[in-house]
Amino acid sequence: MENAITVTGLSKKYQLGRKRSGSFRETMSERFSGLFTKESNEAGLAAEFWALKEVSFEVKPGEVVGIIGKNGAGKSTLLKILSRITAPTKGRVEITGRVSSLLEVGTGFHPELTGRENIYMNGAILGMKRNEIKSKFDEIVAFSGIGQFIDTPVKRYSSGMYVRLAFAVAAHLEPEILIIDEVLAVGDAEFQKKCLGKMKDVSEQEGRTVLFVSHNMAAISSMCNTGLLLSKGEIEFKGNTQDMISRYLEQIIQMPSTSSTVKKSGLTFIRINTVNEIGEQRTQFGFSEPISVKMDFSNLTDKQAVNIGLAIRDATGKKLFTTVFLKEHLFKGDHFVQVRIPAKTLLQGHYTADIALFDNYEAYDYLEHRISLIITDADSSLRNYKAEEIGSIHIPCEWN
Repeated sequence: MENAITVTGLSKKYQLGRKRSGSFRETMSERFSGLFTKESNEAGLAAEFWALKEVSFEVKPGEVVGIIGKNGAGKSTLLKILSRITAPTKGRVEITGRVSSLLEVGTGFHPELTGRENIYMNGAILGMKRNEIKSKFDEIVAFSGIGQFIDTPVKRYSSGMYVRLAFAVAAHLEPEILIIDEVLAVGDAEFQKKCLGKMKDVSEQEGRTVLFVSHNMAAISSMCNTGLLLSKGEIEFKGNTQDMISRYLEQIIQMPSTSSTVKKSGLTFIRINTVNEIGEQRTQFGFSEPISVKMDFSNLTDKQAVNIGLAIRDATGKKLFTTVFLKEHLFKGDHFVQVRIPAKTLLQGHYTADIALFDNYEAYDYLEHRISLIITDADSSLRNYKAEEIGSIHIPCEWN
């Protein structure tokens, strides 16, 4: 079977510290002055950054490939090259079929044109005839949910409206290959769930190829049947999605946490681990195993009470439940807390967790999707059911 995508020895180099000016005069001035400034030339030559280095992989038609990695790993650069937005420095990319991409907010639409006009323009770029686009038009507008604004210039859209229409266009204009970046995080939870469902449909029912970049391991786990783990511009792992996620989580679980939202100073998380009954660090647990989350945090002031919260999310990002603990009279220095999720609570699937340090509903430190958990179930009577059939949480009840 012919590959949908074949990437061979792909590399991309950027020059750091060089400002790209927007005018011809400034560009020529920089080049002219550079002729007489030896130091600036040498500095420019030294400031090279390889965003990708000798990346090679193949994607079969109909595969859903998850691409993950830390910030700066090269994920967005790879997608931009595959989408023909930027050219590689070295290497070769072979693509069979039409490609539709949803990368950064603002890519692919002309701001002065209306939503309607942009739909037709994108279809024309994909090589579709006007009648083909027209037959999909109502479906695109209905999916996006912004029908009343379809004849408004997109420059007046909010980021959420923009992403709604952009995804609807990308998914419905029948490209053979759909490339989606983390941009979906801009939309609300309900729309994200709708998008994930559509991506599954175009792969499983229509046989189209999907490349999906996300920091949400639950979405990657539920969506993708194979994956690429990038690290410093190179492929560190390619293969089974669960093995890829486990390897990625092993990398970050020892790292000091970084805050996604900090509204007050004084308290911050240092590290977070998930462990089993005997204290082994794990990211994958059986349905019948309890899960302990260990959280270390630092306090910069004396005698300060704080709430520590843990919220569990399902594969779509929806919060399932929250547990909170109040720790009073903190001394200055480092502290440790542990919360235990009882066995047989989370059904089979992939989950993430948010953690927070807060007081009077104001956050000191708040980390979204900081924890990723894979729950397996080999022998319970619930193992053969999907989350949409039975939900994600099991609560022991008394039956008579």
